[in-house]
Amino acid sequence: MATVSLKHICKIYPNAEDGKKKKKKKDEGEERKSNLKVTADGVLAVEDFNLEIADKEFIVLVGPSGCGKSTTLRMVAGLEEITSGDLLIDGRRVNDVAPKDRDIAMVFQNYALYPHMTVYENMAFSLKLKKAPKDEIDRKVRQAAEILEITEYLDRKPKALSGGQRQRVAIGRAIVRNPKVFLMDEPLSNLDAKLRNQMRAEIIKLRQRIDTTFIYVTHDQTEAMTLGDRIVIMKDGVIQQIGTPQQVFDSPANLFVAGFIGVPQMNMFDGKLVKKGDKYYVQLENAEIELSADKQKRLSDNKVESKDVVLGIRPEHIEVHDQPGATIHGTVDVSEMMGSAVHLHLRACGRDTIIIVPTIDLSGEQRASFASGKDVEFTFEGNCVHVFDPATGKNLEY
Repeated sequence: MATVSLKHICKIYPNAEDGKKKKKKKDEGEERKSNLKVTADGVLAVEDFNLEIADKEFIVLVGPSGCGKSTTLRMVAGLEEITSGDLLIDGRRVNDVAPKDRDIAMVFQNYALYPHMTVYENMAFSLKLKKAPKDEIDRKVRQAAEILEITEYLDRKPKALSGGQRQRVAIGRAIVRNPKVFLMDEPLSNLDAKLRNQMRAEIIKLRQRIDTTFIYVTHDQTEAMTLGDRIVIMKDGVIQQIGTPQQVFDSPANLFVAGFIGVPQMNMFDGKLVKKGDKYYVQLENAEIELSADKQKRLSDNKVESKDVVLGIRPEHIEVHDQPGATIHGTVDVSEMMGSAVHLHLRACGRDTIIIVPTIDLSGEQRASFASGKDVEFTFEGNCVHVFDPATGKNLEY
């Protein structure tokens, strides 16, 4: 068990000295590189990464492809050199320590099992390299197999296993080492949706049983929200926000976090923040809504004045009304029946908008259907709207 500390960690991939002109020509049209900073030294993949991970904490690094999360994990593992900054495990600086001496175990996306070995041999391999006693190896392998419910597969080879079973073997191989830190790099991304759900539950149960420090990388926000004690949201090599799943959902730091966390994603509208005396209101189309007391206080503490803003409202926080009035108008494009709720895709205020409407209202009556082309009126409460600066993207409350 261990604490992990990352202090001002940076990773720069140097420019190739040979064939620069040729490479530049070849990559000229690549948009993927436009989101990364290119310095005189090379491409800045991770910039000033700071994170303190407590003993036995489950941390999830999440973000879109190319945001630097896997690079960060690989630096912790020792598979990538750290360009600058300090990495400490249990207070010991390990920047220059070989991966095998860091007392970490890593589970990869593609399982990385030896095809010619049985499940038992794959799980026992690292212990054999350490020349552990045979009885200790057998005990640890069978104990891990029991935890992961793969005892019956110990004599099989990887090709005879399903994807979920192979991933269990890869996790088991890491468990037997009893590492200080458990690293997982998108371990569920190769599985189908049903297996992913099952394996998420297995990882939660595993975490409760082996009680060690986890650093988990994923691009799937559902995994991040369900697994992590805290989530680190990254974009373009930079941390955007760190917090518990509830914190980042309820209080997104900026437009990127607001749009990235939540399914379906948050609706964004061009609106106005208006200060009248000591009260704040948001205006959108025909609606003027007073913000809740806690939002009023945070905006007042930050000395925010009336201005054009981007308003963020989650689909589940929008209320549909039968009668027009001080509301916002939209026209239904598509209506998706999801069982307990209908997802309405609208065109409202010049933006594509999603509203989640329960199929049964509070009185227990079935709601009216929403056919394509139907006009609807909607509004929202002042406690669930987020106010962002359109220039910086920052949440004006924080």
